[in-house]
Amino acid sequence: MAYLPQSVHWQIAGLVLGFIGWIMTASISGVNDWRIWYVDNQTVITGGLAWVGVWRVCFNSHILDSAEICKSISLTDSFTPPEIAAAQVLCMVAVGVGVLAILVAGHVVRNAIFGVNNRHVRLTFVMAGSLFWLTAACSLVPVFWNMNSVLANLTIDFPPDFYLPSAPVKQEVGPGIGIGIVFTVTCDQLNVPLLNKYTFIFKKSY
Repeated sequence: MAYLPQSVHWQIAGLVLGFIGWIMTASISGVNDWRIWYVDNQTVITGGLAWVGVWRVCFNSHILDSAEICKSISLTDSFTPPEIAAAQVLCMVAVGVGVLAILVAGHVVRNAIFGVNNRHVRLTFVMAGSLFWLTAACSLVPVFWNMNSVLANLTIDFPPDFYLPSAPVKQEVGPGIGIGIVFTVTCDQLNVPLLNKYTFIFKKSY
């Protein structure tokens, strides 16, 4: 029994990576710069630059009420494109599943340290790893979908009070998408083999 608790440092590392990945998943969904739009209208939009996120659109303006203007994007808005609507839903699902994954992983790491019910611990480690995989999938689908929309230069029919045209002069992939890919892959997915390594440790110890 002494060998198993001494080997749980792999699973602790996986739990820490998963927790970091969950924090970044929750943070990335709230940033405004998933997509960067360049527009002709520089009278209202300073520099002709706007940032399109999952929940809102923002731009700087020197003639409106405040320096930075942000307009909310709702799931129920008629102009909301499917990739942004899906991102709103899947990002929230990812946060919820990530919380469950962390709770399961934390509980099973504790049981492994104290040598509680080895067979149950092994199966629960696999469950925790699967939940982290699901969290990663829910995060990556909207990220890649929105990136594809940017590369295809798809339009968004913003209402007049957004001061944005339906089609930009050009658009670019924003830092939010790039950071989302990097942190999801490194933190959410790389922790799975660390968590599931317990299965092999268990088999070798008997």
